[in-house]
Amino acid sequence: MAAHFDRRLRKAAVTTTVAAVAVAALSASQAPDVTADGNGRQTTADNVPTSDAPAEESATGNSPYYTDLPPLNSPNPSPTTGTPSSRGPSEAGIPATVLDAYKKAESELRRAKPGCNLPWQLLAAIGKVESGQARGGRVDANGTTIGRIIGPQLDGNGFALIKDTDDGVYDGNSSYDNAVGPMQFIPSTWSWAGRDGNGDGKEDPNNVYDAALAAGHYLCRFDWDLSDQADLNRAILSYNNSQDYLNTVLSWLEHYRKGSHEIPDGTGSLPVGRSDDTRAGASPSPGRTGASTPPRTPGTTPGPGQSPSKPPSSGKPTDPGSPGTGPSTPPKDPTPPTETPTPPPTPTDTVHHLENAGSTGLTAIAGDTFAKKISARAETKAGEAVGKVRIRFTVLGDTDAAFTGGDKVAAVTTNASGVAVAPALVAGEQTGAFTVRATVIGRTVPGLDYKATVTERVADVLTSTGETELTCTPGGEFADPIAVKATLKGAVADKVAVTATLIKSEDDPTENDKGPYFKDADGKAVRTLTGRQTDAEGLLELPKLYADDAEGTYVLRLTTPGGGRLDVTLKVAKPAEPAPDPSTEPSTAPEA
Repeated sequence: MAAHFDRRLRKAAVTTTVAAVAVAALSASQAPDVTADGNGRQTTADNVPTSDAPAEESATGNSPYYTDLPPLNSPNPSPTTGTPSSRGPSEAGIPATVLDAYKKAESELRRAKPGCNLPWQLLAAIGKVESGQARGGRVDANGTTIGRIIGPQLDGNGFALIKDTDDGVYDGNSSYDNAVGPMQFIPSTWSWAGRDGNGDGKEDPNNVYDAALAAGHYLCRFDWDLSDQADLNRAILSYNNSQDYLNTVLSWLEHYRKGSHEIPDGTGSLPVGRSDDTRAGASPSPGRTGASTPPRTPGTTPGPGQSPSKPPSSGKPTDPGSPGTGPSTPPKDPTPPTETPTPPPTPTDTVHHLENAGSTGLTAIAGDTFAKKISARAETKAGEAVGKVRIRFTVLGDTDAAFTGGDKVAAVTTNASGVAVAPALVAGEQTGAFTVRATVIGRTVPGLDYKATVTERVADVLTSTGETELTCTPGGEFADPIAVKATLKGAVADKVAVTATLIKSEDDPTENDKGPYFKDADGKAVRTLTGRQTDAEGLLELPKLYADDAEGTYVLRLTTPGGGRLDVTLKVAKPAEPAPDPSTEPSTAPEA
């Protein structure tokens, strides 16, 4: 065991030299002040993990991670020594359900914590180094991994020492903790960071939707802005406090930002190099592709077609730091290779097309929920229903409409009839047409588009809350403002647009060119007002009205979308002459 630990130290010494260059500026900016996070944990004022910070204060307990690098155009400096071999454009492919989980988590964080600016590519980069994107996307229709992904037990034997905190509920280990799931949370962190990302009422670290959302909230738990490089570094280091880890994640982040694409679940490439790889004393260069299976540490579940690795050779290890020394050749496995059987087709593999399951006439008034839900049916080429397939619904176009909860994307599993029903669609305040597109997650078939329209708010009745006949002298101003209330079928109609026009007569609705008027911001006379809306109580008070010198009786007409209408009479006249006082009149009676 001493030799095992010594090899880890030599490996760390080589890689740390390169990583130190990338984080020197970050280290120089740390401050000694101490604050507490939202869970009562103490942290530096800049929230930067220190080298002696307890492992249990990270998301993963500083567990091992995959050190494979992107193709050769990955950012410099490389996080570890060695020259990685290009693995081709396939490395940009992300399994469909896993990618969907990352994007949905980003959408939720954009709504809940917009100042964090979390990019989904960061979740993808962390997911890559933690589990190889859930072992190449081996997840079921609900996003739960097929077989648990469990890291080595953190028993202090070459790793951190974290005694059991969950009675083995998540990791099956009642003595020590293990990192669990596609984002490799340790149980003590999951107990407060866990989230329900797929709406099934559970917080499961083995579910990629739950784990991705939890990772997003974890990375955004402080007032960090991840569009700022220093804050981005802090967040990554808080996930796994290793400078090599930081550089590896940043390499994948840059790679995915340059471009990525969706691939079917279960077809992603499996990682090779791990930060704790010590087979035969070798320290393989991350990114090389010669090994057929990744090393397996205690407690991990082999990937598809894999068998557990053989124990290390007892021969003298090769020092990876020695000049001119390459990685040693692992001992040959005497066990003859076995062919991996071709897995039977999944339900997703049988989907030929999507059909509209009855969603027509998708129209709603601004601010209302669409009465009909969008539904799609997955079918085979023969038209048979396909159940247990995940359908992604995406709101497209220039609109603020969204599904319940504010999400623009929703993923739903088809039922036994092959039908997936999207969450209720809620209209925003922006009117006009937009599209909702349904696609099959993990299968390249043509999408199905649904046209939806948001119309403006309406009122069918306008009533005055004051006088309906007002009087003013020529050149003066009307003393009382005009106030109205809008209703729709007897209920308050809020945020309804009201147009007010001074018309020539009840029979001639054209705008008048004389008589009463409003004033614009420059004090000029205007006789039509638009852009005014009723408040939450359906009420609206108009600006003050003025009169020119033209006497007469005028009409102010107020209208709303939906048929609401109210005419108010305005009179402009000189004050009436006062009646004479008989007591002051000279007497006309004849003298006696």
